[in-house]
Amino acid sequence: MQSGKAVWPWVLGVVVIGGAGGWLFRDQLKSLADGVSVPVQSTPASTSAPPQPQAAAEPAPAPPPIKHPLDTEAAADPALPKLADSDAAAWGALSQLFQGEGPLTLLLRDHLIQRLVTQVDNLDKPSVPPTALAARPLPGNLQVEPGEGGERIAASNAARYAPYVQAFTALDPAATATAYKRFYPLIQQAYVDLGRPEGYFNDRLVAVIDHLLETPEPARPVAVVRDERGRYRFVDPDLQSRSVGQKALLRMDATQERAVKQQLRAIRSSITRG
Repeated sequence: MQSGKAVWPWVLGVVVIGGAGGWLFRDQLKSLADGVSVPVQSTPASTSAPPQPQAAAEPAPAPPPIKHPLDTEAAADPALPKLADSDAAAWGALSQLFQGEGPLTLLLRDHLIQRLVTQVDNLDKPSVPPTALAARPLPGNLQVEPGEGGERIAASNAARYAPYVQAFTALDPAATATAYKRFYPLIQQAYVDLGRPEGYFNDRLVAVIDHLLETPEPARPVAVVRDERGRYRFVDPDLQSRSVGQKALLRMDATQERAVKQQLRAIRSSITRG
């Protein structure tokens, strides 16, 4: 756990995907096979046994069933840009959802949809490569104070996250879900481009939300210690073993963590059928 590491963006990334985007009806790629047949050279007759027929190729495995399908047909908007040109539209959509650009100051604007999809896909992992980040580090450093036997996260640390938690929890879950469904084909394409051709991003998003909701709620303040590289780590090995997304919630105070979880539940309900 590093001092100054972005905390809010990990949580922001989940819901931002719900409201972010532009639109893309996937380009209908034409099959360009030219139909020219390749001549097969004849072979002389042979007295040996005729070749045995080859076994039929194994059928490709069926894609996993979709657990949380979205009804996106009614929201089709072919006038919106394609994925490669969607940054301005994505930023505008997010600004409307958050009623201003203040909460979005941590986000990188270029390739916004692709970055956010990648970041969400990494939230339940132990570590994340820099290329998976959609956000700048949260301003300031992790605030700590002396505690029994060492250091602990200070109560004042919550002030760093307060504006972002407030903006997140003020989102209208229904409006967020509506925007998400409208922009979903673009988001799905970005997910496929990550190398998930059989994956359904909404299922992945629900799984990530469920993972975040499983974050423990330990008694605060939480004890931390610096490692050999000067980075703060949780003293409790169970907390330190958690994913980057769960660690983000653990760095908040208890009230903030519960408020974020409550909003995540509301958004999950809005993008699922139960």
